[in-house]
Amino acid sequence: MSGILEVLGKIYQSAIFVYGLVLLLVYALLAIFSRLAVRQYPRKNSLHQLDLLSSSPLAPGITILAPAFNEGMTIISNVRSLLTLNYPRYEIILINDGSTDNTMEQLITEFKMVEVAYAFSVKIRTQPIRKIFKSTDPAYASLIVIDKVNGKSKADAVNAGINLATFNYFVCTDVDCILDKDTLLELILPVMQEENKRVIAVGATLRIANSCEFDEGVMTRMRPPRQLLPRFQEVEYIRSFVLGKMGWSYINCVPNVSGGLGLFDKEVATRCGGYDHSSFGEDMELLTRMCRYAHDNEIDYAIRYIPKTLCWTEAPATLKIFNRQRTRWARGLAQLMYSHFSMFMNPRYGKMGLIIFPFNFFFELLAPLVEFSGIIVYIVLAVTGNINWPYALLLLLFVYLYSVMITTISIVWDQLSFRYYKSWWEVAYLCMTPFMEFLIYHPLIVLYSLRGYYYFLTGKKSTWGNMQRQGFGKKK
Repeated sequence: MSGILEVLGKIYQSAIFVYGLVLLLVYALLAIFSRLAVRQYPRKNSLHQLDLLSSSPLAPGITILAPAFNEGMTIISNVRSLLTLNYPRYEIILINDGSTDNTMEQLITEFKMVEVAYAFSVKIRTQPIRKIFKSTDPAYASLIVIDKVNGKSKADAVNAGINLATFNYFVCTDVDCILDKDTLLELILPVMQEENKRVIAVGATLRIANSCEFDEGVMTRMRPPRQLLPRFQEVEYIRSFVLGKMGWSYINCVPNVSGGLGLFDKEVATRCGGYDHSSFGEDMELLTRMCRYAHDNEIDYAIRYIPKTLCWTEAPATLKIFNRQRTRWARGLAQLMYSHFSMFMNPRYGKMGLIIFPFNFFFELLAPLVEFSGIIVYIVLAVTGNINWPYALLLLLFVYLYSVMITTISIVWDQLSFRYYKSWWEVAYLCMTPFMEFLIYHPLIVLYSLRGYYYFLTGKKSTWGNMQRQGFGKKK
């Protein structure tokens, strides 16, 4: 029996070694691709191009979709932020998804809204729309507010907005987000620049709004979050967007566009059924179906990402809310892998089937399970006295330093490219965070991911909960 256990142990250790080695190589390649993509960005997106586009009557129209559920704390400043965007042709559709607070009342009072008769075609089935509002003030002519029955998901709310959308492209954002004034110009430019492919989605870097300064929905001073939990999320976002998403974008293998900010081709999104209201990972699930539809209909498509920060979102500052968010994300990933597993290693779906799906399966879905099993094996080996301590500690030190290095490189690249922080002391302050991330933050991610998988397997009910926003501070 002991011989069998010893053989199984060696097989497990060899498998984990190969798994870890492949993951490290992938991150090294992503770092190289990311650097190349970030260096290309200034040449493709010059200020001159943005200025020309901002005044061009030929600019494609864009619909902004912003679902809201109990967002009374931030709703006015966020809508004002959307109204300040610099773009020649756009409309804002805000969807009040059955809020039980004063969200709707604030909108009606602040923007002088009145109920209107509005003709539209229902292409995607959603919960009933109660009323549609427009403003009597010409200054808010681009704003439309939908008041609908709660659909118990963000997906149902966004789908209602898609049904009303006038233009061929829509931008989906969370109403708690603050956008850069040139967001629409930046997002549509890759669509117009692409000559050989149909760009079906464009994403951009998101950052944490906690501790930043805002004035009437405009970001005036960017700062690293003071609280530790939001600061962990800040470095995670920088690593994920600047290194991960930009690296994937360079080889046209973007795995998902964040629900916080993304531009989508409305025709493709509608034809594949819009957002799935039963999915807990709405944004990633939609993009997967859009890619699947494109392959099935022989559309040569591209998905692009922008390294510049165009969106700031308020991150969970308490473990309770953070737990709820990450559990939901993990459950959505498991749900996605299960629903679309027929794409796994399927050459019919090109890079999506042969690169993106296997990566998400092995290094996103299985990663928490592999790490948790590794901890159990370490404990068993330590208790039984079968662990090689010098080798084990050296391996742990290498993984720890490698993770710190990757995150630090992402932070420094981001600052050198765009100079978001006014002082290098703030950058150094942020660079100290990765040293604690591996020991404090990452175990929480693993724990909440396992919880999400458990909820998926047991079918536990969940709803689109209130994130309990604190609101954005004004400029001092």
